[in-house]
Amino acid sequence: MPVVLLAVDDAERAASQAAQLLDLFDGDRLTVWVLHVFGENAEGSSVSQVEAARRAEERLLDGGAEVTLRGESGDPADRIVAVADELDVDAVCVGGRDRSPTGKALFGSVAQSVMLRTERPVLFCRR
Repeated sequence: MPVVLLAVDDAERAASQAAQLLDLFDGDRLTVWVLHVFGENAEGSSVSQVEAARRAEERLLDGGAEVTLRGESGDPADRIVAVADELDVDAVCVGGRDRSPTGKALFGSVAQSVMLRTERPVLFCRR
């Protein structure tokens, strides 16, 4: 049974990522950790309050997957890689935005950082 870490931040992208995971894997045999990384979580927000996490969870459950929500605080790329290692997942699924090369250089790319920092397979999904 494959175990995948699905990192989400945007509701539309999260639903698309979940759908693509279900297309690639048999939902009845898939375990997914849905992770949202809060930059700063001073108010103590819960991951279940994040629309992206809820949309991904709903889509995955409808497809028969086993789903667990998880929230973390800190640098998104660092936390995604650390949680993937902690959970010893088979793959990491990240979503990406359409950015110009200049935009990536100025603002960075969480997806790109994750791909460069982990030895695990990374599935990159566009909206």
